[in-house]
Amino acid sequence: MSATAQVSAGHAESHHSASHETDGTTRRRVLELVASRGPVTAGALAAVLGLTAPAVRRHLTLLEEDGKITVHEATPSGAPRRGRPARRYVVTSGGQSELAGGYQEIARQVLRFLRETGGSAAVAGFAKERFDAVARSYAPHLTAPDAEGRAAQLVQLLSADGYAASVRPVPAPLTGPTAGVVAPAVQLCQGHCPVQHVAEEFPELCEQEARAFSELLGSHVQRLATIAGGAHACTTNIPVTASAHQGTGGPRPFPATTPTEGK
Repeated sequence: MSATAQVSAGHAESHHSASHETDGTTRRRVLELVASRGPVTAGALAAVLGLTAPAVRRHLTLLEEDGKITVHEATPSGAPRRGRPARRYVVTSGGQSELAGGYQEIARQVLRFLRETGGSAAVAGFAKERFDAVARSYAPHLTAPDAEGRAAQLVQLLSADGYAASVRPVPAPLTGPTAGVVAPAVQLCQGHCPVQHVAEEFPELCEQEARAFSELLGSHVQRLATIAGGAHACTTNIPVTASAHQGTGGPRPFPATTPTEGK
C-alpha cells in the first residue's frame, strides 16, 4: 500500500472511531434523559439535545431494540385527541442496570450477610444510618423557606448524585367532586435508582429514603411508586401548602458534614 493510501486509510479509521464514540456518547445521553424526563417523546429529546427528531429516533430505536427503553403505555385521560399520539419512552430495568454500573451485586451480598448475622433490624439500622448521613450532607443546602422551594433544591442535589431527579407540579382535576379543591402538591421524580436491584430485595432502603425526604423538606411526603417496585420512576408526592408542615418547624436540623458523606 502506498504512503498516500495508508494515510487515507488511517483517516478513515480515525473518522469511523470518532463517529462510533460520538454515537455511543449521544446514545448514553439519550438514555440518561429518558431516565430523568420520561415518559418523554423524541421531539422533546431532540429539543434538549439540539438534534433532529429523526436522529434521536435512531438512537431510541437502538435503545429499544437493546431492551434499555420501552414505550410508556399511558392510561387514557381527558378529552380524546385527534391523530396518532406521540410515542413516549421510559427506561426499563435493563436500562437502569446500565446506568447503575456493576456494584449492586456486592452490595446485595453485604446486606444479605448483615441480615443473616444481625437480623432484619440490622438491615433497617444500616438503611437509617445511611440516609441520615445523606440528609446531614444535604441539609445545609436546603435553604428555601417552603417545601416547594426545598424540593427544587433537593432535586439538584439528587441529580448531582446520579438519581436523574426532577420536580413536577401535580395538576388539579378539571372535573369531578375534587375539581378545584385538591391541595396543591408537587411530585419529586427520580428517573434512576443507583441501587434499584438492591432495593428490590431490601425495601428498607426505599422506606428510609422517604423518611429522610420528609425530614429534609419539613413536610409529610407520600411515596407513590418506586423503580424497585416495577415503576419507571420513583415518585414522591409533596404537599406544598403552608398547613402541610405546620408544627414541624420546617426541616429537621442536621449537623453539617462534607457533601459526600454517606453516599
